[in-house]
Amino acid sequence: MKKRFVIFSLVVLCLSIKAQAQRYLSGQTGLQFTLGTVNGLNLDTKSQNFSFHFGAKYSTYTKNSNRWVIGCDFLEKRHPYKDISIPQTQITGEAGYFLKFLSNGSKTTFFSLGASAVAGYETINWGEKLLSDGARIENRDNFIYGGAITLETEFFLSDRIVLLINIRERLLGGSSVGKLNTQLGIGLKFILN
Repeated sequence: MKKRFVIFSLVVLCLSIKAQAQRYLSGQTGLQFTLGTVNGLNLDTKSQNFSFHFGAKYSTYTKNSNRWVIGCDFLEKRHPYKDISIPQTQITGEAGYFLKFLSNGSKTTFFSLGASAVAGYETINWGEKLLSDGARIENRDNFIYGGAITLETEFFLSDRIVLLINIRERLLGGSSVGKLNTQLGIGLKFILN
């Protein structure tokens, strides 16, 4: 019985070492989906100033445990006006590089800092300039461009599924409403190979 216990323990130890070694490998790729709030934690979807974002990104890990990321985002901020809200929508693409700067000993939690180039299009009230009360929106739809700085934490739930929590600041020129947006997000990453 004791011999079986020792053999079982060695097998479990070998499997756990192998599982830890399968993270942040050069050439490994992942597909991630995030969802979150913009400029605060207003989670009331019926609120006139509710804002949200969601995105999809593809990442590939480098040989020094960093990663390249490319993807797209949809961001909507609602601005209250009388008894309605006017949407400001940004549809953007981005490409960036993330540096891993901290991880725990069991290789289940990683902290990364990333910088990305961002470009896309912003529309106010989906192009409708005239409101129901006769007021006219003076802000224009524009191409937007700039960058983002992201602090991201990855929690490996398994070798193939990762929980993401991030905070990022986007600075975009070309916007007629606001240049800075702080995003808080949560998401899942699926390791593809």
